[in-house]
Amino acid sequence: MVQHEVLDRAFAALADTTRRDILVRLGDGPATISELAESAGMTLTGIRKHVDVLVDAGLATTEKVGRTRQCRLGAERLDDAMAWISFYQRLWERRLDGLEAYFTLRDGTRNDTGQDAS
Repeated sequence: MVQHEVLDRAFAALADTTRRDILVRLGDGPATISELAESAGMTLTGIRKHVDVLVDAGLATTEKVGRTRQCRLGAERLDDAMAWISFYQRLWERRLDGLEAYFTLRDGTRNDTGQDAS
């Protein structure tokens, strides 16, 4: 159950365009709340709320440096979400490969007119 809560927080955080943009920006390196607010065209309070969601999801971290708050990508980053996505990607690829094999086999038993070959 705990794993689902972690994924729920990560996917909820990623559901918002502003938060995805913040993560893209942090991928270039650390930034202050002020820098993030300026680049997003938002107030400090507004961007801070978005950053807090990312921190709660483990996708970002913040650290007080002097009078500013420095933001960085979280240590976990998207590892849990990527593992979940990869698992289901492999599952669906196997299922779709099986479906393709079924249709290939089925179509091979019909003649050119679409009738059974018997």
